[in-house]
Amino acid sequence: MFLLFTLGCAFQAKPPVDRMSVEPGGSVSFRGNRLPLLGTPISVGKPLPSVPLVDAMTTKDVDLGNERGKVLFLSIVPSVDTKVCEAQTHYLGEEGDRLPSEVRRITISRDLPFAQKRFAEEAKLTDIQYLSDYKAGDFGKAAGLLVGELKLLARSVVIVDKKGVVRYIQIVPEIAHLPDMERAFMTAEQLAEEK
Repeated sequence: MFLLFTLGCAFQAKPPVDRMSVEPGGSVSFRGNRLPLLGTPISVGKPLPSVPLVDAMTTKDVDLGNERGKVLFLSIVPSVDTKVCEAQTHYLGEEGDRLPSEVRRITISRDLPFAQKRFAEEAKLTDIQYLSDYKAGDFGKAAGLLVGELKLLARSVVIVDKKGVVRYIQIVPEIAHLPDMERAFMTAEQLAEEK
């Protein structure tokens, strides 16, 4: 639990933005300690895996692998209750308002759906969909994004086109850093224009 607390709370008010990415199924670091990513790596050009996640607002299962017709902007965080994850989610919610309506903004974590719902309401960020991988980390395993020792999801952004194909992946090499959200926004905007 101490590691989870330090994961997000022991950093400066404005976490650094990382423009680099590691490969799904590779490893990330936390303060110099390498942490392997478990599971089957997703890749650009392949469909998003079909795995049920739990919607925080309805507690119903949602399978993003079956979604078509909208661009999916997946902002993946270790826990919404840490400062860096909070900053990433606020960025998606506040700055992401400028994205076209064809882009569906989604935050995924292993938090319980109830914690995600509380966060959304307290932060006044209810225009984002919150999906939980709390049961067994199946989404993390199916995407190569489950951080081995922590059993949390690696901080990352995945963008899926209207046909369900992964078109962009950034897995932040250092868990305490933010992803390059602006670059991801540009990708999502371009994909939203595609027929």
